[in-house]
Amino acid sequence: MCKSLEKARTSVELADIFIRHADSYIAQHGASTFQQKAVLAISRCRTAALGGHVLCCNHCSATTISYNSCRYRHCPKCQTSKQLRWLMARKAELLPVPYFHVVFTMPHELNPIASYNPEVIYNLLFKSAWATVETLGLDKKRLNGKIGMLGFLHTWGQNLSQHIHLHCLIPGGALCETVDGMQWNTSKKSYLFPNRVMSKLFGKLFISGLQKAYTNHELTFKGGISNFAEQKCFSTFQSQLAKKSWNVYAKEPFNGATGGIEYLARYFAKTAIGNERIISMDESHVTFKWRDYADNNKTKIMKLTAHEFIRRYLSHILPDGFMRVRYFGFLASSCKKKNLGIIRSLLEPVSQDILDENEALFCVQESNAISHSSPDSNIEISGTKQEPIAELMKRITGIDIEQCKNCKIGRLQKIQEIKPCLPNSNSPWDTS
Repeated sequence: MCKSLEKARTSVELADIFIRHADSYIAQHGASTFQQKAVLAISRCRTAALGGHVLCCNHCSATTISYNSCRYRHCPKCQTSKQLRWLMARKAELLPVPYFHVVFTMPHELNPIASYNPEVIYNLLFKSAWATVETLGLDKKRLNGKIGMLGFLHTWGQNLSQHIHLHCLIPGGALCETVDGMQWNTSKKSYLFPNRVMSKLFGKLFISGLQKAYTNHELTFKGGISNFAEQKCFSTFQSQLAKKSWNVYAKEPFNGATGGIEYLARYFAKTAIGNERIISMDESHVTFKWRDYADNNKTKIMKLTAHEFIRRYLSHILPDGFMRVRYFGFLASSCKKKNLGIIRSLLEPVSQDILDENEALFCVQESNAISHSSPDSNIEISGTKQEPIAELMKRITGIDIEQCKNCKIGRLQKIQEIKPCLPNSNSPWDTS
């Protein structure tokens, strides 16, 4: 059954590269447990290995096979439904205030340390970025209140090299508690905080946190950075970092807050490279398209050895359980619903009818967002009924995934289950 129902493909996918070259790469260079887990999940995704079902059109009787997905968060063929539900929930939370897209970028000199200590460095990046925004938001000469922030971790460049940075969406204002009650302090429409001030504070906070991690023996130094284990070498490295220009910039998102959240939604389930960018693969090399932002966004072709391609890709696989999407301040999940209600009631002019409608929409879409906790979400809703994926896709994208692609008239109906064909079906990895 497994071989006879395999679907023919002509294009090269990431899974094909792993199936052909990952074993030799791991044998020569090694890979962490979570990287090997990613390779296995992506290689099996939507193949007979995970099972599936046969669909038949009720009009033309054409049959098609639909294999199960791996649901792994780094798989380029998964996460569409989670992405759409997340986008709906975040749109319902948008406030009628200016929004700012802020990007915090780590100096590339930190890339080797991040390679051996991804969880420590990525957590420090989140912590330092939020401390920067929170400190400036609480400044009495600025917004003088609690600010909110939504942050996305992004670790790659178009050529799969390490480019570690945070994309953040920040509402332009702060919630302030006064003797007369709560107050909303609005920022300027086209201005949040000075980029130079944010850059200096961000760099200072990050270096301070890095020193603390070093003192607490939280960092591992291997390979080319093994000399950093010596205090003198590490101190010299920190001095060099302090002289660097830490890149932080804030701008208004394209097409406003809605455009900003739609832009960030692409990162919610995005992997380092999509299958559409992979051109070809042979016995030793992989060729793919990339966009050179330093050269007027020109699309170029890059050819890497298969092992180098896999090395670059695996360097962006996050540790198990690591949350790359985080919410801070008045947008923190523990107090978000309450704070948004308070802020909406303070904003004028907004009619109560609109407030009630937004609150109802927020409650409905938040409950439909993600019913099970995932590594990329700190939302966990139980006992709620999700909108079926077919209805969700049709409503959001206009695509009817249940319509027969052959006759464009009939509906696809399940007629047969396909059991998984795993080498060890008793204990497969749960990659969800």
